[in-house]
Amino acid sequence: MITGLMATTAVVPTARAESVAPPAPAAELFAPNLTDFTLDNGLEVVVIPDHRAPVVTHMIWYKAGSADEPEGQSGVAHFLEHLMFKGTKDHPDGEFSKTVAELGGQENAFTTSDYTGYFQRVAKEHLPLMMELEADRMENLVLTDEVVKPEQQVVLEERRMRVDSEPSSRLREALTAMLYVNHPYGSPVIGWQSEIEALNKDSAISFYDRFYTPNNAVVVIAGDVEPEDVKALAEKTYGKVERRAEPGARMRPQEPTLPGERRISMSDPRVTQESISMNYIVPSDGTGEALEPEALDLLSYILGDGPTSRLHKSAVLDKKIAIGAGAYYQSGSLDDGRFGLYASPAPGHDLAEMEALLKSELQSILDNGVTEEELAKAKQSLVAQAIFAQDSQQSLARIFGAALTTGQTVKDVQTWPQRISEVDAGMLQDVARKYLSGPAVTGLLTKPEAPTATSEDKQG
Repeated sequence: MITGLMATTAVVPTARAESVAPPAPAAELFAPNLTDFTLDNGLEVVVIPDHRAPVVTHMIWYKAGSADEPEGQSGVAHFLEHLMFKGTKDHPDGEFSKTVAELGGQENAFTTSDYTGYFQRVAKEHLPLMMELEADRMENLVLTDEVVKPEQQVVLEERRMRVDSEPSSRLREALTAMLYVNHPYGSPVIGWQSEIEALNKDSAISFYDRFYTPNNAVVVIAGDVEPEDVKALAEKTYGKVERRAEPGARMRPQEPTLPGERRISMSDPRVTQESISMNYIVPSDGTGEALEPEALDLLSYILGDGPTSRLHKSAVLDKKIAIGAGAYYQSGSLDDGRFGLYASPAPGHDLAEMEALLKSELQSILDNGVTEEELAKAKQSLVAQAIFAQDSQQSLARIFGAALTTGQTVKDVQTWPQRISEVDAGMLQDVARKYLSGPAVTGLLTKPEAPTATSEDKQG
């Protein structure tokens, strides 16, 4: 899947065919007007002109996420993301954010397992200033205990709100740790509480000095710009930043093949809807062999993406035993990704039925594969999504930024629709048998059982 597409683009419904699905759209080059170049200091720059409105989206992506953190310092990548807004010598006290707000722009940042990104969306005449400010904090971040300590408490509170107080988040965190027992993807991006509490100014600066260097970053600019103008601006701003580190290839511990099924069940009185999730480690866009990621894309769509998927039709529409059921494929990782199935029971039904249903639908794929009609519809929808994603500056910037920080190239992204068109039905069954036929890592989210009334309760 083109990374970031599903999060930013609505699913395009496909017309139901009686016998043969409509042909998929022609596999055109994705973002054909794109230009990319690399500055002398190693910074890669991608420019995607879009002249429909006088605005621009400016994003900088660092090839550093939670999976790159030193052992015992989980959360430092996300912690540094927060601290990057504290200021530099020339622009102190959060001046960057104040400037963006005064200009009527928008800004934010995000951290994942593989990358950290910062972006602004402003009127095009403010792009030079955004590039100047971002280049400044690439090399001149100033941190003191006075700003670090309070921000540490902000992150701890964020963890309490988003994870500790949410049963589904707690289960997801535990399930991920069970899925990735050796790979650093098993640690939460926000970090474990005890290790967040141990972070300090020195750990943040150490991570910054190691990874926040131009030869470890990608700048993506989409909007009302011309490539030659952006190149001149990039050389004037980012081009003056010296490369101060050589992070090198990201060589991480690999996940061993473990025998047997792993399960975790979490019960919490705050649970409003019970659910089951079955997870498998599968190749990502970066690690998959020829067309395997594309086949997994199509398989997840046919099996569980949207109202026409097998799981939704079977569990929700036909049998009416679930309020929701589906599948997903997380392909945008530097290392192996995740394929998941999930379901939530309707009133009067339970998780045992959901698990049986998920296994039955998956076994049907393993035994019989998919039909040509299903494959054609899936190709049509996925390629259509890619086409419509080009209507959004932010979607385009996110797609290319995420790909270039997880081992892919511009060409890999641009030719994705062509690769989708080359997948045949047999490939979907092959990847299912190869990666989804073994035991899953299963998570169950339940409500506590209601206490049984005793005879004394009844008499009282």
